[in-house]
Amino acid sequence: MNKKQMTVTEEVVDQRLDKALSTVDPEISRTQAVAMVKDGIITVNGEVKKAKYKVQLNDIIDYAIKEPEELVIEAEDIPLDVIYEDEDVIVVNKPQGMVVHPSAGHTSGTLVNALMHHCKDLSSINGVIRPGIVHRIDKDTSGLLMVAKNDKAHIALAQELKDHKADRHYLALVHGEITHSKGTIDAPVGRSKTDRQKMAVVDHGKPAVSHFEVLEHFVNFTLVECQLETGRTHQIRVHFRYIEHPLAGDPKYGPKKTIGTDGQFLHAKTLAFTHPRTGEKMTFEAPLPKNFNDMIETLRAGRLVKLEKN
Repeated sequence: MNKKQMTVTEEVVDQRLDKALSTVDPEISRTQAVAMVKDGIITVNGEVKKAKYKVQLNDIIDYAIKEPEELVIEAEDIPLDVIYEDEDVIVVNKPQGMVVHPSAGHTSGTLVNALMHHCKDLSSINGVIRPGIVHRIDKDTSGLLMVAKNDKAHIALAQELKDHKADRHYLALVHGEITHSKGTIDAPVGRSKTDRQKMAVVDHGKPAVSHFEVLEHFVNFTLVECQLETGRTHQIRVHFRYIEHPLAGDPKYGPKKTIGTDGQFLHAKTLAFTHPRTGEKMTFEAPLPKNFNDMIETLRAGRLVKLEKN
């Protein structure tokens, strides 16, 4: 157990104990805080309180966080769509539904498990959980990822991302009809203040910039191409929700009445970077997955029943 202590400040005075704790400590979700209260591992001024207890100024809250279990990552013979590979870099086309690296809830079936079977040499910079992983895309986002096979390549590729020199283009299907042909969303992204499981545009978030161009209009939907200048968690999904055009199929940031059942219609179609050894500019393309392409054809044919407004 990792023992911790916090003193209640004006920021959280009169909040429920579980909410106050999850607000102050980013390592703890609201659900986790409730469970910790039930387990009796949270005390206020030395006394066990219920989750609904309203914290007061200068209350001393003692609690303990369970140490995470050490994950054992195993190589798995999972098919990979390898677009390019050499002694330094692998470029893969990740399918929708595949998690990039193992976590407490996903210890197998991930891209890392597949890579470990495909390639014995991966960079060690991100440890045993994320070997070779230079950047990520969400589980339900399909498309291109670059993977480093050694530490030197990893450092070079990560620096290129940090310097905004790598070029990443996405195709996204969004709700509503965007009336202008192109635009830039420049809005900081950080952890949501109301839901710790979500990201949001917040005043003190990290700088985030997404450029977009409209490719095609449909009834109630728009197909856009996005270019990322930064790479924040859920950036495209959060930014388009912010401008009131959430991604179609998005269970987390989209409306209740949406389309598709496999997650957001978002595809990393283009990836360009400078090769870490040769200095050559390399560009790769990945075609739309079948479900995304089929939805576009359905929209073009006008066969989609009009959604009611939420």
